[in-house]
Amino acid sequence: MNINTFPTKGNLINAKNSLKLAKLGFGLMDKKRNILIRELMGLIDRAKSIQSEIDSTYTKAYKALQYANIELGVDHVNDISMSIPTDNNIHIKSRSVMGTEIPLVEHESSKPKLYYAYYSTSEALDIAREHFEKVKELTINLSMIENSAYRLATSIKKTQKRANALKNITIPMYDTLCKNISNALEEKEREEFTRLKVIKRRAVG
Repeated sequence: MNINTFPTKGNLINAKNSLKLAKLGFGLMDKKRNILIRELMGLIDRAKSIQSEIDSTYTKAYKALQYANIELGVDHVNDISMSIPTDNNIHIKSRSVMGTEIPLVEHESSKPKLYYAYYSTSEALDIAREHFEKVKELTINLSMIENSAYRLATSIKKTQKRANALKNITIPMYDTLCKNISNALEEKEREEFTRLKVIKRRAVG
């Protein structure tokens, strides 16, 4: 409604209803923002934990890989790595958090198959393979968490913007409009009351 809306009882009712809806909307936006922030904080904590585990696992994996390269030769280890097929068991779905779609990654993790013979390799290669398999699982989870965190942060920013607009612009505008219309109607009633008194006085006189 325009701030200069003509002061009538009908417009006052409409302005009060709009003010009520604006306050309700702000409450919902504020609640949504708080829920999204809690969800984001949880994801950040999980991401830190997984990243730390990835770093330590990578260190162990590369250390074992170095031993395998020394024992078997870099070319032989490289040939073995080229024989391992691409993992196509990753499926991406989504779930909704307060209207924000965030990814839900599902990985069909089965017992890793060996694509090389025991007799032509070493224990170090087996250890490296196990660590890299773990890194893969952790990386899948981390990518899901980081993507989710990004989407939640974007949604929080939009929600905050809408909440601020309601709080600082819409609600004050309708609040002012209600007061202006109420004051105008009261002034009109006083004038009408005074006019009636004058008419009554003249009629009696």
